[in-house]
Amino acid sequence: MTFELHRRALLANLAALGAGTFAARSFPGVARAAQGEILLGTPSSFTFDGLKAAAKALAATAWKEPVAQHAEILQQIDYDAYQQVKFRPDMSLKLDRDGRVPVQLFHLSQLFISPVHIYLVERGEAREVLYDPKLFDTPAGHPARQLEADGMGFAGFRVMATDLETDWLSFLGSSYFRTSGPYNQYGLSARGLAIDTAMQRPEEFPRFTHFYLESGTESPAVVLHAMMDSPSVTGAYRIRSERLTDSRGIHRVVMEIEADLHARKDIERLGIAPFSSMFWYGESSRKQASDWRPEIHDSDGLSVLTGSGERLWRPINNPPRVMTSTFIDKDVKGFGLMQRDRDFVHYLDDGVFYERRPSVWVEPLEAWGEGAVHLVEIPTDDEINDNVVAYWCPKEQLKAGQNRSFRYRLSWLDDIAYPDTLGWATATWTGLGGRPGHKRPTGVRKFVIDFQGSVFAGLGRNDGVEIVITVSRGAITNAYTHPVVDQRERWRALFDLEATGPDPVEMRAYLRKGNRALTETWVYQYFPDA
Repeated sequence: MTFELHRRALLANLAALGAGTFAARSFPGVARAAQGEILLGTPSSFTFDGLKAAAKALAATAWKEPVAQHAEILQQIDYDAYQQVKFRPDMSLKLDRDGRVPVQLFHLSQLFISPVHIYLVERGEAREVLYDPKLFDTPAGHPARQLEADGMGFAGFRVMATDLETDWLSFLGSSYFRTSGPYNQYGLSARGLAIDTAMQRPEEFPRFTHFYLESGTESPAVVLHAMMDSPSVTGAYRIRSERLTDSRGIHRVVMEIEADLHARKDIERLGIAPFSSMFWYGESSRKQASDWRPEIHDSDGLSVLTGSGERLWRPINNPPRVMTSTFIDKDVKGFGLMQRDRDFVHYLDDGVFYERRPSVWVEPLEAWGEGAVHLVEIPTDDEINDNVVAYWCPKEQLKAGQNRSFRYRLSWLDDIAYPDTLGWATATWTGLGGRPGHKRPTGVRKFVIDFQGSVFAGLGRNDGVEIVITVSRGAITNAYTHPVVDQRERWRALFDLEATGPDPVEMRAYLRKGNRALTETWVYQYFPDA
């Protein structure tokens, strides 16, 4: 079974999955209300506790396929036609009183045919934003011109910068959302929930069906509530997002998320705080490169801070077959998919700027107990495939009728902070084993790892820094370390691995001086015959 995910096809498939409406809506009191010319529905009371109660009640009912109004018209809006529908900037929703948080809406289409319903919440009352053709600019003869103002809903929404030229937060498709991160460049996506990822049956994609955006606030933070529904689970989410900018103009988007889940059915593999990313090839997999660019990836590694305080770094692979790596832990302190390599010369792509792609870090805001961080890697031969997934999988399964809540912080950033007492892996290369000028031994691969950090300040070649390596099979030879010449606080470790066969070799390595670890633990999965 293949798990390869083409981005455009994935979005189309996700749009076909969905959930029924959890509450009836009526529009007899429709009015063009305080949001300029925005058409709003009649008000109803709203609280997050009420939304959680609605999710619990919904879980006790049979799941229903979503019904799209005007499906025959929406099916005419294909990818190219969808690009022609533009939300009018002057109709942007203003969530805060100072207009620092403008929101624009995505139109439904063939790709996004299952509707989401978007509400504005102010002083405990929610009013639905109703579809109105006047919200969008569409060319003459476009299929969308056949639609009239009603309650058919939207595909999603995005939060704009104050100049209305760029967006920094987007919710579109299933439970997917993403931000433009530190350098105004979209990359990997987060999801509200993952169910049965990379198992021998189709993955289930829960979707957000209703969004409640808090408006009329004094704060530039975006606070939203969302209802989730799927055949296996319902959920109520509260997500608070804030974009912070430092003196260098580098952004950090911080999201605090509370997810209250109710299971309709037993769920074998539950994915909390999941991400989807792309890795085609990098510095350690150059033999897979068929494109002119030196590296192509949205993320280059998984970082984990374990419950015991150990820091792990696992460079991402493009494996010969679908692989799921599990990092078993208790009360994990953090994990995330990172883009550590920020050097333009390593990518040479001035169109999509892979060096600007955001990293994302998850921090539980309460103890998550026993479980594992899962890293799923799927073979790909192009950059259009989201072929990497990471999430936390609780050890205790969520059974039908059970309720479980999770609270965590997502930070979209350049990189996480490291203590001065620990170096981090900055690069991994592999190549022919043995020594230059000598016959290269068969079945031997050389590994080179560079570590960086102030922990190396003042240390020299003869100061007892050594590499500690463990492997699941094979033999290690020619292992040694040295400071990189003319490079400040950078240390290099090298070793050869002799191993053959199709099964992967699991490797762990770190640098130490005496009994003190100097670096995080580098973890790698190598396929000798790939």
